[in-house]
Amino acid sequence: MDVSVSEFYTDKTVFITGGSGFIGKVLVEKLLRCCPVRKIFLLMRPKKGGSLKARYHELIRSRAFDNIRQDPLIFEKLHLIRGDILQENLGMSDADRQLVQEETNIVFHSAACVKFDMFIRDAVQMNVVGTRRVLELVEGIHNLDVFVHLSTTYCRSDLPLLEEKVYPSKHNPDDVIHLTKWMDDGVLKHLEPKLIEPEPNTYGYTKSLAEQIVAEFSGKFPICIARPSIVVAALKEPFPGWVDNINGPTAIIVGASKGILMTSF
Repeated sequence: MDVSVSEFYTDKTVFITGGSGFIGKVLVEKLLRCCPVRKIFLLMRPKKGGSLKARYHELIRSRAFDNIRQDPLIFEKLHLIRGDILQENLGMSDADRQLVQEETNIVFHSAACVKFDMFIRDAVQMNVVGTRRVLELVEGIHNLDVFVHLSTTYCRSDLPLLEEKVYPSKHNPDDVIHLTKWMDDGVLKHLEPKLIEPEPNTYGYTKSLAEQIVAEFSGKFPICIARPSIVVAALKEPFPGWVDNINGPTAIIVGASKGILMTSF
């Protein structure tokens, strides 16, 4: 990592949503290994029937952290914040909310549903409403350096070239949120293809709406939107070939390597 970038994180506190996901783990590992951060807050909800502590131990057991495990104190920088982007006020306690807003300097919002076929109501709640809730939390942070929103290059898949600018969403996010609140499942399912058109799935459509939500906070604090494309196994870090899911093309690669997928020429 460039020295100037590393110095940016000196003695900073970072708040991350989606830290237990594939990209989230890579981000947390990179920050712990390369950046002199003071503390990392991870917004996390306990799995059903489990505790937050169990979720924490599950996270740090990941092979993504094998390169830094020799430092016995490295994981002491991780602090779990109980919460859920699907709940009002992120499901955070007043004490945790105050703590985060007083101490955080950098925010990475990477929590999202990446299922292409998710029902429109659920996708809107996760990717659009959830993003607004995070932004409302960030708005109250006292010493914010930057808010980084993880979007996707498929937020406007109808465009042949996606430039580094925010494109207005097809619909007003508030109108779509309201629509998904009162319309019954049957009618909403029927309207879904026309609603998301020309996007091929609810993922790209709701990520476009989320970018519009983020743009509404422009001028209030520094904002950066990152748009990764297809996510596959790691090239170098945390080590070559690391991946912890079978989403997207990874499933095809795994199927082919195991001889499940066969093609005749």
